[in-house]
Amino acid sequence: MKKTVLAFLILGFVNSSFAQIDSAGLKTAMQQLDKALLQKDQQVLQMVLHKEVSYGHSNGWIQTKSDILNDFTSGKLIYNRIENNSSAIVTISKKYATVKTNTNAEGMVNGTAFNLKLHIMQFWVKTKKGWRLIARQSAKQS
Repeated sequence: MKKTVLAFLILGFVNSSFAQIDSAGLKTAMQQLDKALLQKDQQVLQMVLHKEVSYGHSNGWIQTKSDILNDFTSGKLIYNRIENNSSAIVTISKKYATVKTNTNAEGMVNGTAFNLKLHIMQFWVKTKKGWRLIARQSAKQS
């Protein structure tokens, strides 16, 4: 009986440690994404975006990974500010994570300025190279 209890305590500690490590890695990936979007950092975007990412905007526009990279190069989309203004709700498992947050975003698309308050849902997958964003959808806050 004592061995069973000890085994559960050890497993609980290992799982708790895993979640904390993965949480820190996910937080880093999220910060890298926001910074890369602001700075048009193609190298970091290549790293944090999954090859099959679906990046949905509140107006229905959906970008692929190549769209995101090309739209920054062409100047079609420019972010001036990305501010996550609420505590993110994060759910992490061994292979994936969901993140829900409220964000203020400012920039320009096709030369037209935007300033939006958004609800954002992100879906991240864990790969051998770290967390990769595979899906994102935003909706305007009412």
